Amino acid sequence: MKKYLLMFSGIAFLFFYSNINAQDLLDRIKDKVQEHVDQKTDEAIDKGLDKVEDEATKENENKKEDENKNQEEVKTDESTETTEVEQQEVKPKKQELKSFSKYDFIPGDKVIFYEDFAQDAIGDFPALWNTNKAGEIMTTNIAPGNWFKMREYGMFWLEKGVNLPSNCTIEFDIIPDDNGEEQQSSGMDFTVIEYLENEIYPTGYVPGKGGVVLNLYTPNGIHTISGYSEGNYNISGDYSKEIGLLKLKEVNHVSIWIQKSRIRVYIHGDKVFDLPKAIDPALQLNQIRLWPPEGSEPLISNLRIAEAGADMRSKFLTEGKLVTHGILFDVNSDKIKPESYGTLKEISKVLTENADVKVKIVGHTDSDGSDAANLDLSKRRAASVKAALTKDFGVDGSRMETDGKGEVEPIDKNTTPEGKANNRRVEFIKL
Repeated sequence: MKKYLLMFSGIAFLFFYSNINAQDLLDRIKDKVQEHVDQKTDEAIDKGLDKVEDEATKENENKKEDENKNQEEVKTDESTETTEVEQQEVKPKKQELKSFSKYDFIPGDKVIFYEDFAQDAIGDFPALWNTNKAGEIMTTNIAPGNWFKMREYGMFWLEKGVNLPSNCTIEFDIIPDDNGEEQQSSGMDFTVIEYLENEIYPTGYVPGKGGVVLNLYTPNGIHTISGYSEGNYNISGDYSKEIGLLKLKEVNHVSIWIQKSRIRVYIHGDKVFDLPKAIDPALQLNQIRLWPPEGSEPLISNLRIAEAGADMRSKFLTEGKLVTHGILFDVNSDKIKPESYGTLKEISKVLTENADVKVKIVGHTDSDGSDAANLDLSKRRAASVKAALTKDFGVDGSRMETDGKGEVEPIDKNTTPEGKANNRRVEFIKL
């Protein structure tokens, strides 16, 4: 400011002696000085504001960077948790006996074919089967024993076939699986046919002279069945639910009951089909064919075919003894499988209608394992049957005794899968 005053004084003195209007000059100089002062002041203010703005911007950027870092840490934690959940093994829920309360399927008495692939080595194609594609024996982490994994869009059939009685039952376990790629469904077609000798293998949608084809797929919830003869469909039906009965990557039990032209199909105890005229009665069914669709690679095991016998009631009352293969247990266990409900229900009816009759329940095993272990297992299984009849069906426990014979009283040879299946049984002896 002192600098401006000296300049002002000098200029004023110079023009004091000039002809220029002094007052006008002074006013102009004053305005110029004020303008210069205002400019410097504005520059100082702008500089201060710029500094404040820079500091605020930097602070916001640091805050945003910290927030992004925190979000990334949270995202990483969530990703880790999701991976851990996905990697947890999902174990199938155990079904209770009461979940089969409407299950009226009763397995046949005499086993004529049994396939659990126990005789086949892991990685091999099963000895009793043939195919136009590929498959192999393997084990799984969700069920014991050997399983036959079939490759997509291949056809698989029994090399020597199997003659099916006009009254028979077919049971098997299936684990629907895929080839690792996205597809609409997983499962297979299960076909029983009369196989023609001049056919190299049963291919096509309607192979052989005739038969019935059952479509088992998941997760679309649709199952279909078709009976045919001479290449033409006689009847077709479908079963559809929003959520399919067949569960992906779980053990599913399928039961089929054939009585001449009638066929009944059950999945997990639910009756899916009951067609009275599905099968041409003139057919002599003698072959089974499995056909997974494209993208599906299911596993099967415990295929059991048995001839259905006489009525339980009349057989028990006339012969005084009832031999049943329809009460099934977990491997090396006395825990009764849910699919045994139909047989237990029928036996309970016989005992209820004949209230004065007392029975002895006797368990039997095959020859696998030690004598002592089999004896103990057979006794425990007989006790489990008594407990189920008492608890779930209201049969008086005082009317029932239990015993076990282990492997010492076989009714068939223990050298074949079918023979072993027949020896694993429960007998009811009238006292």
